[in-house]
Parts: sequence; C-alpha cells; structure tokens
Amino acid sequence: MRILLIEDEAELARWLSRSLARHAGFVVEWADDGLVAERRLAIEEFDAVILDLGLPGMDGHTLLAKIRARDDRTPVLVLTARDSLAEKIGTLHQGADDFLPKPFVVEELEARLIALIRRSRGREHPRLALGNLAFETSAQKFTVDGQPLQLSPREHAVLRVLIQKSGEPINKQQILDRILTDDADINLEAIEVLVHRLRKKLAESSVQIVTLRGMGYCLENLVDN
Repeated sequence: MRILLIEDEAELARWLSRSLARHAGFVVEWADDGLVAERRLAIEEFDAVILDLGLPGMDGHTLLAKIRARDDRTPVLVLTARDSLAEKIGTLHQGADDFLPKPFVVEELEARLIALIRRSRGREHPRLALGNLAFETSAQKFTVDGQPLQLSPREHAVLRVLIQKSGEPINKQQILDRILTDDADINLEAIEVLVHRLRKKLAESSVQIVTLRGMGYCLENLVDN
C-alpha cells in the first residue's frame, strides 16, 4: 500500500516511515509542506494519506478542503497533537476519514490505515480476498483455500499490490512504486519476471493475472468469467 505522509517534523516522519514499512510493508512517501503535498496529490495516486494539521506552506485544514473540493476520495487519517473534541469533530466534518491524536501507538495507526483502505475499496469488491486467494493482513501471508501459498519476498510484494487493486488494471511502474525498492535489482523487467512466476504459482487457484494491452496487469477471479 502506498501512503503519503504529510508531516513537517522530520524525525517523526523518518521513524514512522520505517515503522510502517517494517510492520505492514507500506511504501511511505513523505512531504513536509502542505503546498508540495497538494501538488503531489493532484498528479499521483496513493492508497491513503496521513495528514498533520500544523504544516508550512498550506495548513492541513486548507489542504483537506482542497482535495475534497476536487472530489479526491483518497482516505485521509489526521495525525495531530491538536486533540480537542472540537478539533476532532470539525476535522471529520471537513472530510477526514479518521483522527488519531499524538502520541500514538504505531500498531494502532497501521490497523486504522488498513481498515480505511478496505472501506474505501467498497464492500462488494473486497481487495484483500479474491476467489479462493486471500491475504491475511495481520499475518502478512497469502493462502489458497486456506493453505499457505509459498512465495519469495519479491513475489509476495507484487501479489500484495495486485490483490489490493484486484479487478482493476495496474501497470508495471505503478507496481514498482508500491513495493519496497531497497533492492537495486527491482526494475520494470524484474516485475515481468515476477508476474510470470506468480502465474505459475496461481495455476491451481481460482484467480489469474491477465495482461490488458496498454493498461497493465489485472488480478481476476476465473469463477466470475
């Protein structure tokens, strides 16, 4: 899951980015200025936003109002030291999806983010289960008919992106943007190889990875076809 963290406190932002990557495999992009964040949200796609309210350039309230005014429905979790009841109610009315005061426990933040992203995908199109393939977020593992699916870390990362976007096409660059890329060997060609391997491992399941010309890959349920 690709998250935009909008926070001007550098030490907190670096710690939180590492923690979310380590605990849940989130890919966290960081913006320390409201104006920069607003420009990024206008041209980039994120699964969720973590928003501080006291920001330079453009404050969090203004930024939230702007993205909701253009019908950007990306889930927004407000993370702030401003924890009064009036602040919380006002922010939620303004368009925030959740509110977590500082200080906080990173495990709670992780759980809230996963829940927000799940709800944003719609109940009728679950993104963490498709056919007999399921991704257990707490255990960070895939199963087919309840049996563990043996995957390499790279295969796991790619399949996690595909199931989060199940039923929708996603291209190689978008997949690459959503996986942890500390490994310099991960590139667009490597994504092709990983998809090829995943197709073999999913051969006995009810899902398949299809290629949509000019659009990318799509994880589909064979039973629906």
